[in-house]
Amino acid sequence: MIFLPFHTRRLVTQVYFGLKPGRQKGIAVAMARPSSNLAEFREVFAKAKHIAVITGAGVSAESGVPTFRGSGGFWRKWQAQHLATPEAFARNPSRVWEFYHYRREVVLTKSPNPAHLAIAECESRLSKQGRKVVVITQNIDELHRKAGTRNLFEIHGSLFRTRCNTCGSLKESYKSPICPALEGKGAPEPEATDAAIPVDDLPRCEENDCRGLLRPNVVWFGETLDSTLLGEVEKELETCDLCLVVGTSSVVYPAAVFAPQVAARGVPVAEFNMESTPATTGFTFHFQGPCGTTLPPALARHETELIS
Repeated sequence: MIFLPFHTRRLVTQVYFGLKPGRQKGIAVAMARPSSNLAEFREVFAKAKHIAVITGAGVSAESGVPTFRGSGGFWRKWQAQHLATPEAFARNPSRVWEFYHYRREVVLTKSPNPAHLAIAECESRLSKQGRKVVVITQNIDELHRKAGTRNLFEIHGSLFRTRCNTCGSLKESYKSPICPALEGKGAPEPEATDAAIPVDDLPRCEENDCRGLLRPNVVWFGETLDSTLLGEVEKELETCDLCLVVGTSSVVYPAAVFAPQVAARGVPVAEFNMESTPATTGFTFHFQGPCGTTLPPALARHETELIS
C-alpha cells in the first residue's frame, strides 16, 4: 500500500520547496477548531504506540539558527531560493559555498533547545516501553542528532555532508572551515563582497584521488527527494497512531502534505507552533507559543507510564 496517492507523491518529490501547489484532491481537511487542552492531548499521548514527529525551521530558530525565510531572510542581498539551486551552484560555486560555510559555522556554535531535548528524551523513554517515536525533519542542522534522537529522517539532507559532483561519493565533514580557502569568508552583511574563490580551491573530493568539486548534500530548490527515504517516511506515516507537527509553517512541502494525510485517516495530529497555519483547522490539537515551552510538558512522562 502506498500511503501518498500518485499525484501527491509526484508533488512531494518534484515540487520546488516553498511554492504552494494548487488545490489537491484526496486530502480531507476538517474545519473544526482544534483543541488546546493539554490534559486531553496527554490522554491521547499516553495511549499512542507509534508517534511521528514532523519538525521544521521553527524548532531550530529557537536555538538561534537563521531560517532564511520571510521578508528578512537574506544572506547578503540574496534569499535562500536564489542560492540553494543547482543553477546557482553551476554559475557561482564560490558564492554558494560561502553561504553554506556561513551556515555551517553558525550551526556549529548552536545547541539543542528544550524542544529538541524533549523529543529525544521521549523517544528514549518510550522505546523502553515498547513504544516508537520517529522524527521526520526538514532541518539540515543536525540538532536533533545532537540532542540524542535516533529514529531520524533528515529529508532535506545535512549541512555536514557533502556529495561529489563527479563520482557521487557521500562524506561527513565537521571541519571548520571545510577547506582552507573558506577561512574567514561568508560574512552575511549586505555590503560584504564575494570572495571569488577559484574553483580548484573549493572543497574537493578525496575519494580515490577523484578531486571532483563537492557540494552540500542538501535538497536544493527544484531537486527531488530521495525516493528510498521518502518510501520509509511513508511507511512510518501510514502506521503512526499520533502525529506531532512542530515548528513548521505547513506550507513548505513535503511536510504540508504529510500531516493532512495522517489527519485524513482519522489519526490525531497535534500542532505546536508560534502561530496558526493553513493546516491548523484540520488538526485535532493546536498549542500556540514557542515549542521549547509548549512541547516539554506535552511529552513528559504520563502518570500511567510504567517505569522499568
